[in-house]
Amino acid sequence: MKILITGGSGQVGFELQRQLCLLGRVLAPTRQELDLADADAVVQWLAQHQPELIVNAAAYTAVDRAEEEPVLARRLNAELPAQLAAYSASRGQWLVHYSSDYVYPGSGETPWQEQDDTGPLNVYGHTKVEGDEAVQASGCAHLIFRTSWVYSARGHNFMKTMLRLGRERDALKVVSDQVGAPTPARLIAQVTALALHRLSLTPHASAPNPCIPPGIYHLAPRGETSWHGFAREIFRQLREQGEPLAISPAGVAPISSAEYPVPAARPLNSRLALTRLEQALGLRMPEWQEQLSLTLAEVLAS
Repeated sequence: MKILITGGSGQVGFELQRQLCLLGRVLAPTRQELDLADADAVVQWLAQHQPELIVNAAAYTAVDRAEEEPVLARRLNAELPAQLAAYSASRGQWLVHYSSDYVYPGSGETPWQEQDDTGPLNVYGHTKVEGDEAVQASGCAHLIFRTSWVYSARGHNFMKTMLRLGRERDALKVVSDQVGAPTPARLIAQVTALALHRLSLTPHASAPNPCIPPGIYHLAPRGETSWHGFAREIFRQLREQGEPLAISPAGVAPISSAEYPVPAARPLNSRLALTRLEQALGLRMPEWQEQLSLTLAEVLAS
């Protein structure tokens, strides 16, 4: 089976390549090989290579810059998923697509359920909602995984930034009123691989009695924290592992979102209910602190 992974050079795409290679032949074209912003190029690539499963890890994720580049954000977050879903529907194949906690309005303190109404606060969130809706409307068999606060041992992310700043500074101010679950790209790829394995996908098998029904699922670790709490835990674990730092967890001061203005508004409540995913796959998601420990160990070993 030929598996197309879009966004293969990104955090999630890189981990997917490592996890999905046992399910088939992975095709992960680089930006030079396939410009996903070019709709015609995508059509031609699909016609030439004819993948039998698409895992769409490509996205426009620069949340603040999306306010200035809504056309490009919409192309990658909404039009591209629609295009890939239409191809999958026409061939009776599955599509895996990744979405975001930013599709929700961020109000209250109750974890969001998959069936809750969306209400994004920024351009990025709006385009992600459009992508989700396009996949659902396409008629293809699909898994949409909504995740939150993605980080990994590679690329640019909050954890890597804290590691750098913690070596340089003895004091930091970090937002404390946005709450969610930091999610490593590795975990996203592992759950994706498990879900696809449960589907027992074979070439040209359009509806293989799935163990996990098509639809939207929240994918994140258990537990919750703020960005402030995330930063403190990063520094606590680093010190526990003997990493020399200029800062201690006590050196991280909490501030409000209002004290850290950015172009795009962020949701305060990014808590995601995990019951649907856990029941569908018969598992219990790990705690976010455990996943952070694994990822930090990977960084320090590199």
